[in-house]
Amino acid sequence: MTLLHRTTRSVVLTDRGRQFFQRASHLLTELETAEQEVANDADILAGPLRIIAGMEFGRRRLAPLLQEFRLLHPELRVHLDAVQHDARLVEGGYDLAIWVGDLPDSSLIVRRLAPNRRVICAAPDYLRRRGAPRNLSDLVRHDCIVVGSSEADRWRLADGQSIKLRHPLTTNDLALAHAWAVGGAGLAVKSLWDVEDELRNGELEVVLPHLALPESAVNAVYPRSRDAAAKVRACIGFLADKLKAAAPVARAFFERSGSRSREEKCVKTKD
Repeated sequence: MTLLHRTTRSVVLTDRGRQFFQRASHLLTELETAEQEVANDADILAGPLRIIAGMEFGRRRLAPLLQEFRLLHPELRVHLDAVQHDARLVEGGYDLAIWVGDLPDSSLIVRRLAPNRRVICAAPDYLRRRGAPRNLSDLVRHDCIVVGSSEADRWRLADGQSIKLRHPLTTNDLALAHAWAVGGAGLAVKSLWDVEDELRNGELEVVLPHLALPESAVNAVYPRSRDAAAKVRACIGFLADKLKAAAPVARAFFERSGSRSREEKCVKTKD
């Protein structure tokens, strides 16, 4: 029986292979459920807990929290997959996704864990060389870093406005966009979760703080089949408490940006 078609570039399931995978996935789910029921009877959390998350948030924020959660429940086996693109929660057999924004599958359960404020920011070196934009129309004179396809050339605001960017730098890699911004390559739209440390230590600064950008909450997303699992509920509750307590406060960074703007105006007045 052939389950896979192999080429030098890819491995693809045959029809029989897909049937086998679906059946095996179902059996594994039943096994995990049985294991969880035994753990529930013993009033402990045990067994595998498979989580998928976005690359940047998974590395920077989620990994340390899961390490802490695992110390509280030593019988758990926690596995985290940090991915660059959309999570295939059900197909991958995961118990839980921690995701910024919603996943397209409407059959999934979504619980909001924390807010996710986004800002336009740049390195101080870039702002010294090019000056800080004062309004939306100024962006067309700046180098802007856009996450998306090579054709992506716009930033959108919460009120529906958008601005077409001239000669943007584009990438599908959030980590690369982050490195470009810190390296002084241009302006970038970033989540405060991703750049909080850099804003605090002065590697990046917020610009145009009065512009409201679309927000997408940090969500816990999971299949209905995992709704009753004690380990999933416990993990979500733990992460919700920790993330709400740690949520970056935008006001402090905006006040710092306003202070910089006032300093620049004073310098120009003296000149």
